Amino acid sequence: MNGSLPEAARAAGAGRGSGPLLLGVRHHGPGSARAVRAALEAASPRTVLIEGPQEADALIALAAEEGMQPPVALLAHVVDEPGRSAFWPLAEFSPEWVAIRWALEHGVPARFIDLPATHTLAWGQEEAPDASGAQNRPDASATPDGPDASGTPDGPEAPETSAPDTSQTSGSGASEEAIRIDPLAVLAETAGYDDPERWWEDVIEHRGVRGSDAFGPFEVLGEAMGALREAYGSGGHERDLVREAYMRLQVRAAQREFGDDVAVVCGAWHVPALRHKTAVAADKALLKGLPKAKVDMTWVPWTHRRLARASGYGAGIDSPGWYGHLFSVPDRPIERWMTKVAGLLRGEDRIVSSAHVIEAVRLADTLAAMRGRPLPGLTESTDAVRAVMCEGSDVPLALVHDRLIVGDVLGEVPESAPAVPLQRDLARIQRRLRLKPEALERELELDLRKENDAGRSRLLHRLRLLGIEWGAPTESRGSTGTFRETWRLRWEPELAVRVAEAGVWGTTVLAAATAKAEADAVAAGVLADVTTLAERCLLAELPDALPVVMRILADRAALDADVGHLAQALPALVRSLRYGDVRGTGTQALAEVAAGLTERVFVGLPPACAALDADAAEEMRRHVDAVHGGVGLLGEVRTEASSAAAGQDPRPETDGTGIRTRWHTVLRTLSAREAIPGVIRGRAVRLLLDDGELVEGEAARLMGLVLSPGTAPGDAAAWIEGFVGGGSGGGMLLVHDERLLGLVDAWLTGVPGDAFTDVLPLLRRTFSAYEPGVRGTLGELVRRGPGTRERAAATGSAIPGFATDLDTDRADAVLPMLRLLLGLDENDADADDATGNDAVGNSANNSDANNSDANDNDLAGVGR
Repeated sequence: MNGSLPEAARAAGAGRGSGPLLLGVRHHGPGSARAVRAALEAASPRTVLIEGPQEADALIALAAEEGMQPPVALLAHVVDEPGRSAFWPLAEFSPEWVAIRWALEHGVPARFIDLPATHTLAWGQEEAPDASGAQNRPDASATPDGPDASGTPDGPEAPETSAPDTSQTSGSGASEEAIRIDPLAVLAETAGYDDPERWWEDVIEHRGVRGSDAFGPFEVLGEAMGALREAYGSGGHERDLVREAYMRLQVRAAQREFGDDVAVVCGAWHVPALRHKTAVAADKALLKGLPKAKVDMTWVPWTHRRLARASGYGAGIDSPGWYGHLFSVPDRPIERWMTKVAGLLRGEDRIVSSAHVIEAVRLADTLAAMRGRPLPGLTESTDAVRAVMCEGSDVPLALVHDRLIVGDVLGEVPESAPAVPLQRDLARIQRRLRLKPEALERELELDLRKENDAGRSRLLHRLRLLGIEWGAPTESRGSTGTFRETWRLRWEPELAVRVAEAGVWGTTVLAAATAKAEADAVAAGVLADVTTLAERCLLAELPDALPVVMRILADRAALDADVGHLAQALPALVRSLRYGDVRGTGTQALAEVAAGLTERVFVGLPPACAALDADAAEEMRRHVDAVHGGVGLLGEVRTEASSAAAGQDPRPETDGTGIRTRWHTVLRTLSAREAIPGVIRGRAVRLLLDDGELVEGEAARLMGLVLSPGTAPGDAAAWIEGFVGGGSGGGMLLVHDERLLGLVDAWLTGVPGDAFTDVLPLLRRTFSAYEPGVRGTLGELVRRGPGTRERAAATGSAIPGFATDLDTDRADAVLPMLRLLLGLDENDADADDATGNDAVGNSANNSDANNSDANDNDLAGVGR
């Protein structure tokens, strides 16, 4: 290792007699990675220089630790502004990662030689938007110079990461644009290929390394890049010039220390610039006066999905899972790949046998031969899988693409890696709760009655407060209880930046979430934001933040005179009262604020609903619905609390009945005032009907009044929209109560022609929200006409809003199942049939039977 590089190696390495060994690579290329390893083994340099931010030198040793599993990324962020950050991702098949590992295994010093991140991040703020924007977005600035290679998200990656600015290049416009987008595309087109990826696979990935030809790939690629840069220059991209000047200075420093026994692993686009002889003074002049920012740097986990363009990150490769396979398998890559695919499909209950694998391999080889390729590539393999294993369908093939071609591999970093205190506390909690971050999206069902699940819920809610969207709540399946929660989890690499950003609020998750909640409460713009925040504080169990939020909530509620704001804030406030049951959180202060807020809504709602235009009326209707739901929930809470404290506070206003009664009074007021828009009046009548507060036939009477000739058609249509519109079950109400449907039908057929055009949009919006089956049933009822409706002549109704007569056939149909469930024998069944017949035929006899045989008559009652 201490001697000079072999002369043969020098001659083959870059076509020169002396100087450092320049290994130009394609980032995230498995062929380049294998070639780098072979070249380093053949050359045995005394030091390895790698393209990357110089501040990461101290982190290189961590790559040798057992806990470091690629894909990983170097993360640099500004200390005072963590959102300004950049990633340098490295996969197992990245040439830079291979060079780092080789240096650590052979005890050779390894250094990063690219422009320090202290300049890169500061420079990004001052550049034009096209450069700075990419650098400062965590999802776009994932490479040393922003987006990796190409300007188009679906194009292949260039050998180098930077994209020249065509406005200052020489040569033809078409060629300049091609180079700016993708230099590989120019080389592929020159070689007669229409697909740059296919050209790269044939030239590099399928080539292999043979004996003494370890430096051949770098010689060829270096010559190609030299020709391109000679023809088109640097593209006038200032960052390229500065970065290359800094790298030349670092290479010279390494040569002074180690002589010419230096290997440089960098993007092939830079090789001609690093080989070019320039004056030291000229390079230093380019670096003079660069802006600076204080930055921190660490390793963070990365994913294959973030390496793929399909996920929005321009890393330069469409198929990281495929590339990882090519790099890791020792031989027969196609056979092993088809075996992986078969295993995946069989795991999804697809019928795939070993015969399918054999036929797929044969077809891939045949396709490669027909297309003139040395070996089957991803295209041939995918075509073979589609034809043989997926039977021509793209549906299972999409699963193969998602799970294998792209993949959900998530890297790991050792605990010794630098991290902000908040990150360390989060990692400790994750281990304690056995909640491991995973790249694959999954659903997590939580039972809040269990201590570990409750802890997981607290953690996820606290992270959401901090803007760390690791999990998103979703609807629980099979249970609607408040003790159930369902989360959809997926860990994205950008969350490491969010954790760093949240570190300004505290050193632990609890402290940071508390401080963030208090700050959000102070900065909240409207009352609804404060009530939502109070709900989130209860979910996250932040006892220190809740008093501050409640004080601000009480102050805002007392000062806010806008009934819309109060109505909008009430539902979240009332929902929060439910969390004390499962989570053991005290909600007395919250209950007092909710009670005061409810009374103010009751008093202010009728005047606030008067004299509104159509848009304001629709918004107020939504507020009425929200208050109705909140009052119902508040009534349940109060009833439960009153039952728990029976005998201590007998006042009726303390239970749920009193507050619901007052709300029904408000709804009656809204339904009767002519100054209130029809959509609100109709909605108030519907809510009263749903709560059983209208006497028999009252809903039909009110609708008949509204739909009378004396009411303007527009107002009547708005009333109908409020009464049966939207997804509130109004369609089923019309299906089951044909009196109401008849009123609507009669009114609609009597609307004058000149007014019909005005009411048509309202009616279309009302009925288009119904499900297709409901619309079809209504159409059939209208087609039959009012004269033949079986129940249209009925004048009474056992239950308001439904049919008037008992359907004995439907009632009797459930009796056999009820007998089976109750375990009744045949004798009981006969007695039940007799009792049921008596109940249908004569109500007085039914009453006598109730006194004589409780079990059978109970069953008959259920049947009715």
